[in-house]
Amino acid sequence: MQITDAQLIERAKAILKPRKIRHNMTIGDVGCALLSDSGTIYLGVCMEIVCGIGFCAEHSAIAAMVTAGEQKIKKIVAVSEYGIVPPCGRCREFISQIHEENMNTLVIIGKDKVVKLKELLPYCWDSK
Repeated sequence: MQITDAQLIERAKAILKPRKIRHNMTIGDVGCALLSDSGTIYLGVCMEIVCGIGFCAEHSAIAAMVTAGEQKIKKIVAVSEYGIVPPCGRCREFISQIHEENMNTLVIIGKDKVVKLKELLPYCWDSK
């Protein structure tokens, strides 16, 4: 079964459950859905925790994928209540380091805008 961009976006939206936790920290206000090379969809949410120990929704979804034994990402999207959120620099680097073929990962960055990770990270630290 082919997963459309709209379906992947909807899967990411479905897990949004923004809430405050102790000390006014927030969790769940960004959701990520990724489609792995095997065709499995993995989901994750962000955690904005003090002292820099939180992580982005992309990290959470990628961790679920890696836990299941996969590393290659075909397509990825993150969303907030305001719409699609392109990956930050840290997430771009993280995606690239999980597997060298992930530089060809399709990243949904807008309603009708999809680019390869290598377009968002053209001068990766280990590029030749």
